[in-house]
Amino acid sequence: MVCALGAAVCFGTASVLQAVAARAAEPGTGSGVDAALFLRALRQWRYLAGLGLDGVGFVLQIIALRHIPIYAVGAALAASLAVTAVVAARLLRVRLSRTEWGAVAVVCAGLLMLGLASGEEGSGRGTLALKLGLLAVAGLILVVGAVAGRLPDRSRALTLGLAAGTGFGVVEVAVRLIDDISLSALSNPAFYALLLGGGAAFLLLTSALARGSVTVATAGMVLGETIGPAVVGVAWLGDRTREGLTWLAITGFAVAVAGSLALARFGEPPAQQRSP
Repeated sequence: MVCALGAAVCFGTASVLQAVAARAAEPGTGSGVDAALFLRALRQWRYLAGLGLDGVGFVLQIIALRHIPIYAVGAALAASLAVTAVVAARLLRVRLSRTEWGAVAVVCAGLLMLGLASGEEGSGRGTLALKLGLLAVAGLILVVGAVAGRLPDRSRALTLGLAAGTGFGVVEVAVRLIDDISLSALSNPAFYALLLGGGAAFLLLTSALARGSVTVATAGMVLGETIGPAVVGVAWLGDRTREGLTWLAITGFAVAVAGSLALARFGEPPAQQRSP
């Protein structure tokens, strides 16, 4: 759980750094799947720093996924929105209201309940159908991103964030479906789902952060990367709670996600101008 929370800190801070860099880059094509915007953002040192934090966060996430259920990791990663809100208040000069600070406290309370109730990860490794389905979802994300990229800014940020979160959720499940990183992984559809889902998620999130509210985009991402993987973990991979504490886990999960999404309701307005 400590590793999962550490990953949340890394991802939450990275989102703000990448938002600053994406807004400083030249406008892209308007599509959510905008590789050109991604390449231009890479010229910004803040974006590179964000990628570095993403890398550290990913390693911590893998460690967490190997020891605790997916739903616990997902809810912990939901705390990245609280981190995003706090860091955005410093770097983007966004003033957090009492309601937003209250939402941060709610997220922390939900994570505490979830941590107390979480059991060990399940022993299920998933069927071939699940792995192929995961790959199909990763491909669908690119299609959704191409369409959603032309929505109005606020809807665009939320939809692209949701699609990006689904991509990161694909990565979470794929990590559990890959036994080890070796040549044998090349025959596992989950390996390709991990690569495609992660790559699509980065493209879509960069586009979402470029023009929309960073907290709205991150809220969509949180929603996408928590609920779906949690259901897969419980239904197909055998994730369970501690004996008699299922109610606490459900409550903690719901409270953590609800607190994270509440932050998006009061998120900062999208940038009207781009810095040079």
